[in-house]
Amino acid sequence: MQLDICEIFYSLQGESTFTGLPCVFIRLSGCNLNCSWCDTHYAREESRVMTFDQIFKKLKSYPCHLVEITGGEPLLQDNTPALISMLIKKGYQVLVETNGSKSINNLPPECIKIMDIKCPSSNESDSFLSENILFLSQQDEVKFVIGSKEDYIFAKSIIENDLGFIPQKNIHLSPVFGCISPETIANWILGDHLPARLSLQQHKIIWNPEKRGV
Repeated sequence: MQLDICEIFYSLQGESTFTGLPCVFIRLSGCNLNCSWCDTHYAREESRVMTFDQIFKKLKSYPCHLVEITGGEPLLQDNTPALISMLIKKGYQVLVETNGSKSINNLPPECIKIMDIKCPSSNESDSFLSENILFLSQQDEVKFVIGSKEDYIFAKSIIENDLGFIPQKNIHLSPVFGCISPETIANWILGDHLPARLSLQQHKIIWNPEKRGV
């Protein structure tokens, strides 16, 4: 089996509850959305075919058992669930970051799903497959990228009405980098006693925001 791969790299987790931990990222090629603030446009075009054997050979070069499958949108490729299952069987802890527009129902229950629900400023807020909420477990995580007060109100409504079963620590509000201040979102969260956490893109704080492979 094989997948279209954009890049594989070793860095620190920059987002999620795993922030700061060493992680190997497998970025798959292709995306079905075109978010206004996308910072990985290159994943739509850059691609090389890699067999599962080649992927695992690359993984073995890194002394790390935390792996994130990301994109683009990794669930566009039919073989993604099979790769996740193989990673789990080999003892890896697997995170899967998805934009929420494709069903997560077929993903192995052992993987941690990090679902990005698109807000209005992304211009893709109508892409979310609402039934995906039914397939989340308490170990899974939900992210809202916030670029405006409208985005915050949108996220707040979903959090309060639909995500009561997700632990507060697993619900992330992340500011669009360079667009809205973290302080602004922090004040909204505190003012509303919202059961969510402020999440910053740590890798963009540590390294140049334009740097790849981090």
